[in-house]
Parts: sequence; C-alpha cells; structure tokens
Amino acid sequence: MSIALSPLPRPELGRGADADAPVRVLIVDDQAPFRSVAAALVRRVRGWEVAGEAESGEDGVRLAAELAPDVVLMDINLPGMSGIEATRRIVAASPATAVVLISTYALEDLPQDARRCGAVGYVRKDDLTPRLLTGLLGG
Repeated sequence: MSIALSPLPRPELGRGADADAPVRVLIVDDQAPFRSVAAALVRRVRGWEVAGEAESGEDGVRLAAELAPDVVLMDINLPGMSGIEATRRIVAASPATAVVLISTYALEDLPQDARRCGAVGYVRKDDLTPRLLTGLLGG
C-alpha cells in the first residue's frame, strides 16, 4: 500500500540540467537488513543509485545535508529523532528533496503527523518495489 501525501516532485527528479545524472537515494532505517534490501532495490532501478545509508533520524538529517540526495527513503520509527521529525528538517533545508516515508504501519494506523511532515508519500516496507517507488515519484 502506498499513498501520495503531498504534491509529487517534478518529472526531472534528480536530473536537473543533466538528463544523464542518476537519481541519488539516501536510505534511513535503523535495521541493517532492511537497509540492505532497500539498497538492492534501488540498484535495480535504471538510473538510480544509493547515495548513502543512515540508521537514525539525526544521521539522516546530517547525511541529507552533506550528500544532497534527490530521494530519501525514511523509516518512521527510529531511535532518537523520529523519521517524521527528520523529514520535516530535511524538507525545510532542501525542499527539492523527495522524502518517502516507509514503515510497517497499515495505512489506517499511519500517525497523523506523517501526513503533514512534507513527505511526498508513504510505502509499507512489505510493498516496496522498484516499480512502485518510481511510480510514486513520477520517475
């Protein structure tokens, strides 16, 4: 299950003036096995690459500022700063960055503030596929 939470990014996502530039993805999740699966999924999408990985909201915000990814896959439940707060900070600092929230929540159990944090969408971890992700992001 996935939903769009706010207007989707421009079709030139990650490409800017260079149509050949890859879409750079930062993966933020506290579980190393899931980060590995998500990285493998990103690598399967033609024209996309993993820019970095973080295991906390604080590290995600820091790496987003350092790496300037086009897309951030952000777990909601993280130790320390939540993924929702990290999303707010990333989007405030870089409005062109598309943050997709990921978690195991059923859509009806999604925290209300997740809908207002600036993320472009939400995807259940079990449903994350290259096709779903590129479809949600208009890529």
